[in-house]
Amino acid sequence: MFYEGKIFRPPSEAKSIILQITVGCQHNACTFCTMYKDKSFRIKSREEINDIISIAHAQDSDAERIFLADGDAIAVDTLLLIEILDQLYKKFPHLQRVGIYGGPKDILAKSPEELADLKAHGLNIVYLGVESGNESILKSVCKGVTADQMISAGQKVKASGLTLSCTVIIGLGGKARSHEHAVDTARVISEIDPQYLGALTLMLDREAPLAKAIKEGTFQQLNPFESLTELRTLLEALNVSHCVFRSNHASNYLPLRATLPEDRNDLLQTLDSVIKNQTTERLRPEYWRGF
Repeated sequence: MFYEGKIFRPPSEAKSIILQITVGCQHNACTFCTMYKDKSFRIKSREEINDIISIAHAQDSDAERIFLADGDAIAVDTLLLIEILDQLYKKFPHLQRVGIYGGPKDILAKSPEELADLKAHGLNIVYLGVESGNESILKSVCKGVTADQMISAGQKVKASGLTLSCTVIIGLGGKARSHEHAVDTARVISEIDPQYLGALTLMLDREAPLAKAIKEGTFQQLNPFESLTELRTLLEALNVSHCVFRSNHASNYLPLRATLPEDRNDLLQTLDSVIKNQTTERLRPEYWRGF
C-alpha cells in the first residue's frame, strides 16, 4: 500500500486495512495536534482511489475490516463515498466493517439523509474527536466548533444509525482548567451518549503550538496523578446509557477498560486506590508513552 505522509488510525482499527482516500485534515488548526501539519488537504481522485482499492485487494482479498483515512475522510462527497463503499463490499466478500474519521464541521455539513445513506451502504462506525466539552478550551485549542455544535454532530451520527466512537483528551485544559474540563466534557459526552468512548492523555509534539505555550509558562501540564484525578471526575459525572470505555491508548498512564455505567464503581475504586496511595508502579513510565 502506498501512503502520502504519516498515517494515523484509531487503536481499534489496528487489524484494518487503511485506505487513504483523503490526504491530511481539512480543519488542521488544532493547537495540540501536528499529525497533518506536513500535508495539504485534498480528496484523492476516483482513479487514485480505484488504484488503492485494487492494491488492497491484491494484498488481502479476505479483509474483514477497512478504515478510510486521513483525518476527516467523511468530508468526501456523499455520492463518492457511497460509490467507494459499494465497491469495497463488492471486491471484499468477507468485509464486515468500514470505519471513518469524522470532523465535527464535516459531520454537520452532511444532511441526516446523507448519513443514513452511508449507513445503508455499509459505513459502520464514525470516530469523532470531541477533545473537550468546555467552551473556553475548545476555543483556545482552535477546535473550530462550540460545545453545542459538538453535541449536535455526535447526536446526528447516532440518529442516522451509525455507531459513534468519541475521543476526549485528559489534561487539555492544563492545571488551570482541569476541573471545568472534566465536568463540561462529561456533560457533552452524556448529551451525545456514544457507544464507544476513548480517553487519551495529553502528549505534545514539540512543534505543536500548545507546546510553545508550555515553554512560555502560560500552560501547565498535569502530572500523572492529576491526570488520573481529572479522569475520575469525568467518569463520576458521566451519564451514558451503554458505552464501551477505554483509556488504554499509549498516551495513558493507567490502562483502563470498562463498560459504563455498569463498571463505573469498579473504575472509581481503582482510580481512588492508585491516586490515594500514589502507586507509581502501576503507571506507564513516561518513556513508554506515545502518540
